[in-house]
Amino acid sequence: MFKNLTIYRVGASWQPSRQEVEEALAKGQFQPCGATEPLSLGWVPPRGIEHGPLVEVIDGHLHLKLQVESRVLPGSVVKERVDEIAAQIEEQTGRKPGKKALKDLKEQATQELLPLCFKKRSSIRIWIAPEQRLLMIDASSPARCEEVVSLLIKTLEGLTLHLIQSAEAPATCMAAWLMDGVAPEGFTIDRECELKSEDEMKSVVRYARHALDIDEVRQHLEAGKRPTRLAMSYKDRVSFLLTDTLQIKKISFLDLVFEGHDKPEKDEQFDADATIAAGELGELIPALIEGLGGEHDFLGSAPSGFVADSQLVAPDKTVLDLDQTPAAVTAAVAAAAAAAGPDDKAPWD
Repeated sequence: MFKNLTIYRVGASWQPSRQEVEEALAKGQFQPCGATEPLSLGWVPPRGIEHGPLVEVIDGHLHLKLQVESRVLPGSVVKERVDEIAAQIEEQTGRKPGKKALKDLKEQATQELLPLCFKKRSSIRIWIAPEQRLLMIDASSPARCEEVVSLLIKTLEGLTLHLIQSAEAPATCMAAWLMDGVAPEGFTIDRECELKSEDEMKSVVRYARHALDIDEVRQHLEAGKRPTRLAMSYKDRVSFLLTDTLQIKKISFLDLVFEGHDKPEKDEQFDADATIAAGELGELIPALIEGLGGEHDFLGSAPSGFVADSQLVAPDKTVLDLDQTPAAVTAAVAAAAAAAGPDDKAPWD
């Protein structure tokens, strides 16, 4: 069901109900691209059944599906059409179109060609575990994940998300595991990794289907290269590729997961896949974060007898929501500090 996961922490104040989520998604159901629309996205039934519910709840976990449709229009085709129109204008007027005119011609050519383009569809699965306050997006591109997060926050009232970060950098941990040949408890190092240098050369070394407990790998690490990808397995049940940005890619459930289970009927396949994914990955994710030193605490440790809350009051009395993304929190703190003036001290100084 899932091939890639980017993991987010859900704000404590958001308590979703199936009906509320269903009603919110219904306002943004998928519609195919119009004749001159380059992109269209919207919500579709996760089971793939026409007119089915937009939210599936299985064992308390919510499953959503976002459909993306785009028109394939290569830039070379647009340029060819622009050159053709520009040549016609030069022939008729005796003058070449200027920069502004060429920009307008590019827009004209795009509008002409879009209705003739092929359409390309893809889908993105979203998995929400309310009790664990986790939201996972099955997308390999960070940019696409950001688009999905923006759409979710816009669609689901009260939802706040921030990208989970580990206390220790994944690259640092992966380097230590490779140097020592020892992974965290329950994990094993498999036979694929990528090492990159941090100097101006940006050298890259890749190993595929290759033993990694060798001196050559350790020499690359000692020379300053850092792991950006490392293949691992968890309890011989799930194999995956861990990246230096804490993305989980190339997820595959191993034979041990299916032992003792009959092949489900076609109409039961979705439920079976969702149950397996939630059970196996729901155990793997916290174990992996623990192996990376635990989750980074953006709020910091509260003093004895106190509990860290999800808000902070700036000197100008602005209330900062700490359930936002880390970048948003940083920007809000900086703005509040600037507004406070040079002579005002923040209460945490």
